[in-house]
Amino acid sequence: MLEGEAVEQATRRHLDRCLTCRNCETTCPSGVEYGKLLDIGRQQIEQKSPRPLKERAVRKLLRSVLPYRKRFAFLFKTGQLVKPLLPGALRSKMPRPVAQGSWPLLQHKRRMLILDGCVQPTLSPDINAAAARVLHRLGISLIRHKNSGCCGAVSQHLSAEDEALVFMKRNIDAWWSDIETGIEAIVSTASGCGVMIKDYAHYLRHDPDYAAKAERVSALSKDISEIIIKEDYKKLAPKNNAETDAIAWHPPCTLQHGQKINGVVEKILQDCGYRLSFAHDKHLCCGSAGTYSILQPELSKQLQINKITQLNDTKPNIIVTANIGCQTHLQEVSDAPVIHWIHLLDTVPFFSE
Repeated sequence: MLEGEAVEQATRRHLDRCLTCRNCETTCPSGVEYGKLLDIGRQQIEQKSPRPLKERAVRKLLRSVLPYRKRFAFLFKTGQLVKPLLPGALRSKMPRPVAQGSWPLLQHKRRMLILDGCVQPTLSPDINAAAARVLHRLGISLIRHKNSGCCGAVSQHLSAEDEALVFMKRNIDAWWSDIETGIEAIVSTASGCGVMIKDYAHYLRHDPDYAAKAERVSALSKDISEIIIKEDYKKLAPKNNAETDAIAWHPPCTLQHGQKINGVVEKILQDCGYRLSFAHDKHLCCGSAGTYSILQPELSKQLQINKITQLNDTKPNIIVTANIGCQTHLQEVSDAPVIHWIHLLDTVPFFSE
C-alpha cells in the first residue's frame, strides 16, 4: 500500500484483526514499535480506501457513545431496564451495576490525580473509589476532575486521530493547574487508559502548544501498581487469610506489553499474603481489546474461551485483573467473580453484600 500498490480488502482485514495487544513488541528482539506502525497503516488505508457505509456507521456510533460518560451511562441504564429483552450476546455484556462506595476526604499533603475514564465510572465505579481508599491508608489523596474524560484510546484505535487529539488536549487542560501546583502523579486503574496517557507525548509531539505539556503528562502517568509498590503496602494485608486462596491473576496486554509492567501486581498481592495462580500462557490475550469484541466477535470469543479455560484450570474462587475491558469481558463467561485486584487491598470487604 505505501509503495503504491492497490489497497485490497485483505490488507484492511489483516489490520482490523490485529488486537493491538503489543505482544509482538515485547517479543521482538529488535524493539520494533509495531503499535505505532499499525496506527500509520490504519490511517493510510482509511484515506486511500474508505470503508463501506455500514462499517463506517458502526464505528461512528462507537466513537459517539463510548468516550462520552453521560451518553454511555444513559444507554447502559436503559439497557438494564430492558435487559431480559436483549439478544443473548448483548445481554451478556451488561454487567450488574455496582455502588461506588465512600470516597475519602482530600486531607493529605501528598496528592495525585486519577483518571475517571469513560466507561469505567458506569460499569464499575467502585474501582477508583477502592483505589482512593487504599491510597488514603498510604497517606495519599486522589483528586478527580469532572472536566477530564476519555483518554482518547477509542478514537485513536478506530483511526480517528484528530478526534483522539481533542480528548487528549481536554485532559491536559483539565489537569494542568494541579500539575503546576505539584501533584505527584496521574494515576490510572485501567491499564488500557494508562498506556494511552503514557503515549500522549508521542501523539502530541508536533503540536507547538501541547508538546511540552504532553511530555510532562506522560512522565507523570502511573499505573496504580507503580504507586503502591513504592509505599509501605504490606500494612494493607488482610487481617485473616479466609479469602487469600484460589485467586487467579490475568495480566492485561496493556499492562504487560503496553506499559511493560510485569511482576509488580503479583509481588504486591503475594507480599500481602495472597496465593496466586496463573494461566499457562500469560501472554494470551482475553480478546476484549477495546472495541475488538464488538467489531471482531468471532475471534474475540475464541480468545475469551481460550483464556478463561486456562484460568479455570486452577479452579479459582476469584479472578483478578487490572483493566475494566478485561474484567467485563471475562466475567461474561466466568463462574467465578472477576474483579480489579485493588479490591483485595481495600478496607471495605468486596464480598460483603
